[in-house]
Amino acid sequence: MAKLDNNEIERLATLYDRAMPGILDSPTWPAPAADDGRWLRPSNSRGAAAMPEQGNYILIARMDVDPDKEDLFNEIYDTEHIPSLLKVPGVYSVERFTQEPLTFAIGKEVRTVVTENEPKYSAIYWIEGPEVLISDEWGAAVEEGRWAEHVRPHTHNRHHILRKRMG
Repeated sequence: MAKLDNNEIERLATLYDRAMPGILDSPTWPAPAADDGRWLRPSNSRGAAAMPEQGNYILIARMDVDPDKEDLFNEIYDTEHIPSLLKVPGVYSVERFTQEPLTFAIGKEVRTVVTENEPKYSAIYWIEGPEVLISDEWGAAVEEGRWAEHVRPHTHNRHHILRKRMG
C-alpha cells in the first residue's frame, strides 16, 4: 500500500485548508488511520465533500469492475491512484461515488428512474483545464503503482467526459 510522506500530507492539507478555511480544525476532518497512507477526504458540516474553489473543469470517469476485483479496485483507487493524480499540477481534488437507486418527486408525482448499463463507479476530478489531461505528469500518474497492471484490465463499461464550469 502506498504511503504519503509528510510533505505530501502537508501539501494536501494546505489544498484542503485553502479551499475550506478552518477545515483542519473542524470535528468533521477525519484523522488519518494509524499512518496507513490512506487518502484524507475533506468534508463540510454535513459530512459531504466540499466543492473546490479552484479549477474550472471536471473530468468525470465512470466504470464498472469485475465483481471479484472490487475490493482491490477500491483499495488501489483510494490509496494509490488518487494520491498519484493529486500530485499532477492542475489537479485540485478527486471525489468518488457509487451508483444508488434514484427516486424523486417531480410534476406532483414520485418517480423512480431505472438506468440500464450505467457504470457503478464514478470519480470527479476537479482540474485547471483540458491541458492537464495530456500533460506528461498526468500520463505518468495514470500508469503509476498497481493501477495499470492489476486494476485497469478488470474495468469495463468505461466512460469519460469533460465539463467546463459555467459562469
